[in-house]
Amino acid sequence: MFPTLSGNAPPAVPPAMPPAVPPAVPPADLTRLRAAAEQLEAGFLAEMLKAAGLDRPSDSGFGGGEGEEHFASFLVEAQARALVRAGGIGLAESLFEALKGRAAHA
Repeated sequence: MFPTLSGNAPPAVPPAMPPAVPPAVPPADLTRLRAAAEQLEAGFLAEMLKAAGLDRPSDSGFGGGEGEEHFASFLVEAQARALVRAGGIGLAESLFEALKGRAAHA
């Protein structure tokens, strides 16, 4: 180092700060956040299945009747939840990571 006008060496530069570690999110909150993310993905998938026409009565469905349209929507929702349990399309994991990051900094 070069001496200053007073003849003293400049002060040493302090070492870099270690990266900040985000605070831990309690396990109960993680469970709640994962459930919310999975519910959102299931809702999204149910809407996509409905848009694909899987909620419409078919000739090979339940055999017709007054309640078929109503129960077909329950079937689509159950199929969407099953898709999420099988791994889904990755939307729940992305949502969970985003929610977890927000919860850690809240």
